[in-house]
Amino acid sequence: MDVINPATGEREATYEEDTREDVDAALDRATSAFGEWRDRSIRDREHLLDAAGSVLRENKREYAETMTREMGKPITQALAEVEKCARACDHYAEHASAYLDPEPHPSPPGSTVKTVYEPLGAVLAVMPWNFPFWQVFRFAAPYVTAGNVGLLKHASNVPGCARAIEEVFREAGYPEGVFQSLLISSDLVDDMLADDRLRAATLTGSGPAGRAVASTAGEQLKKTVLELGGSDPFVVLEDADVEAAAETGAWARNQNNGQSCIAAKRFIVHTDVYDTFLDRFLGEIEALTVGDPMDEETDVGPQARQGLLDDLHEQVEASVASGARVVTGGDPMDRDRAYYPPTVLTDIPEGSPVDAEEVFGPVAAVYEVDDEAAAVEKANDTEFGLGASIWTENRDRGERVARRIDAGCVYVNQLVKSDPRVPFGGINESGYGRELAEDGITEFVNRKTVWVE
Repeated sequence: MDVINPATGEREATYEEDTREDVDAALDRATSAFGEWRDRSIRDREHLLDAAGSVLRENKREYAETMTREMGKPITQALAEVEKCARACDHYAEHASAYLDPEPHPSPPGSTVKTVYEPLGAVLAVMPWNFPFWQVFRFAAPYVTAGNVGLLKHASNVPGCARAIEEVFREAGYPEGVFQSLLISSDLVDDMLADDRLRAATLTGSGPAGRAVASTAGEQLKKTVLELGGSDPFVVLEDADVEAAAETGAWARNQNNGQSCIAAKRFIVHTDVYDTFLDRFLGEIEALTVGDPMDEETDVGPQARQGLLDDLHEQVEASVASGARVVTGGDPMDRDRAYYPPTVLTDIPEGSPVDAEEVFGPVAAVYEVDDEAAAVEKANDTEFGLGASIWTENRDRGERVARRIDAGCVYVNQLVKSDPRVPFGGINESGYGRELAEDGITEFVNRKTVWVE
C-alpha cells in the first residue's frame, strides 16, 4: 500500500499488504486473547484505556502529522482529532463500569434476577479515511473495554494511521491480540465475516459498503452496526441569531476539507433572513484559508484523492447544468493537487446531485423557504437521516422542530458532532445502531438474564 500525500503528490511510504495467511493468524490471536481478556476485571480494562489516552497525548504531534500526510486534514484539525480520541478514552475509563453494571429486575421473594453484560468476542471494524483516528477510537474505546477484542480493517490510503493506532494499544500495555490492525483489501472482508472466529462487525462508510457487510454478516446471523452517509440539513429560522448561524454553518460545512458524513450540507433558510444569512455566510466562507495542510493557518486542505475532487466537481457541474447558481467557488483551484474551493450554490433544482446525493466536499447548497413547515419538509426530503442542525432563539421552538426532523441526532443552535457522552448514529440510508455513550458500549454484548432461585 503506497501512501501518496494529497498535498504534494509525493509517495510518503509503502506498506506491505497482509495476506490471507496473516488474517488467519490474526483471527487465531484474537480468539486466544479473548479467552483471557473477557475475564480481566472491568477496572483493569479501564486502567489500560486510561493509559491509551496518555499514549495518544504523548504522541499527539506525530499522530496528527501522519493523518495530515495521508489524507490531507489541516494539521490543527488533526491535533484536535487526537485529543478527541484521548477524551473518549478518558470517558470510558471513568464510566465503563457504571455502563456495564448488572441491572436488577423485580423478582419473586427469595430470588434475584438481573441482566449482566458479557462480551461477544472478536469484532471487525471497517473504517474510513476521513477521520482516521476518531472513527477507530469511538469503536475501540467502548467495545474493547466491554471485553471484546478488535480487528481493524482501515481504508487503504491511511495504513500509517492503522499501524499507529495498533501501536497506541501496544504501548498502553494491552495483551497481544486484543487489538490488531490488518492492512488488507476489501476482498478479504467477506471471508472474515463468514469465519466463525469473528462474532460481529461495525462499519463506517458508504451505503454500498454497508449493504455488503450487512448482507454477509446477516447470512451468518452476526450483529452489525453501520454508520453510513449523510446529507444533513442546517435549518435557519426567522428568529435565529443569523450571525452565529452563518459563522458556525461555514465551519460545519468546511471542516475536515468538507469531507464529513455529519457536515452541514443543505442550508435551509427562512425567507425573512435569507438575504442576510447568505451575505454573512459568504463572508465567512470566503474568509477561509485554503492551502498547505501542514500550515497551522490553513482552514481547508486538499481533497484526499484526485478522484474524489473529480466526483465532487461532476456533482457541481451537473447541478449547475440543471439550474443551480454558483455564488462562490465552483471550479477546481488553479494549483497543483486536488484543491477545491469552498463553494456555495443557490436556486437548487429538486433532484439535482447537490440536492439528492451526498456531497462529500466543501460545497454548500442553500435553499430559501417560506415558513417553518416548509423548512421541516425540505429537511426531511432526503433518503439519509444522520444529523440535523436547527437555529432559533426560541429554545422551546427549537426542541419542537427538532422532534419533527427525521435523523439520528438533532442539535439546536449548534453544529452536528459526535461526543462520547451521547449516543451517535443514523436512520434510513444513514445506517443503524448507535456508537458512544452507554448505548455504544452495550451494542456488542450479550444482555444475559440471570435468575437465581
